[in-house]
Amino acid sequence: MLAKSKPHTQEQLTIVRWTAGLGAVTAQAFAQHMQLTLASARTRLAAAERAGLVRKTHVLVGEPALYTTTSAGLRAASVHGLEPCRVSAANAPHAIACATAAAALGCAYPDHMVMGERELRHQERQAGAPLASAKLARALHRPDLVLWPRAGAGRLPVAVEVELTVKAPARLAEICRAWARCRYVAGTLYLASEEVLRPLAKAIARAGAGARVVLVGLDALAPYEPSGGERAEHDGDQRQRAARSRASTVPGDA
Repeated sequence: MLAKSKPHTQEQLTIVRWTAGLGAVTAQAFAQHMQLTLASARTRLAAAERAGLVRKTHVLVGEPALYTTTSAGLRAASVHGLEPCRVSAANAPHAIACATAAAALGCAYPDHMVMGERELRHQERQAGAPLASAKLARALHRPDLVLWPRAGAGRLPVAVEVELTVKAPARLAEICRAWARCRYVAGTLYLASEEVLRPLAKAIARAGAGARVVLVGLDALAPYEPSGGERAEHDGDQRQRAARSRASTVPGDA
């Protein structure tokens, strides 16, 4: 007689739903999202992995492993319209940066919900219309993350772009111009690596988008370092507070 499998906990299903929306997450990002120590976050993710809900992939030496949902995990958490994310050496750096940004922004702006591009794509398909995407000449351009106000009818979301590599100047300017015109969002926050800051600043200026697009260095999002203990209070630091102060200039009071 086969033994009955243990029911999944609500926390495990929460892990699946959060991971599914972003595509892939790191233990560090999950720790910050849940206000846990890193060791505790890893223990919970390992339990979810043993339960077959998530899969751990380590593709980059010296970088955090990424956790993605499994098909079984999506079914268990009743997540519809999303598929498990495929992690590779090519997309891992951006996935790590997006997970880090999502966790940091979620803690900095508790009155907002952070949504990933995958979930936004699903929501827009369901709606049959753009919800937080910019219109380019031939297609929609979706942000990497979206900050949605949790309350307040009529308040627009804030688009968040995570840029690690330099795009062609004309392409950057086109996207910045599209965000400047976009009326589905209150504004756009760019989080960029050091090598991208200067060309992106030039693109924003070239597009005349400075009033609606804010640029912040990724290093402004300081690593999460809880003081210790279960569900430790995270007191942040000056760099993270500076990031919030600069981001608050985005229209809509993100």
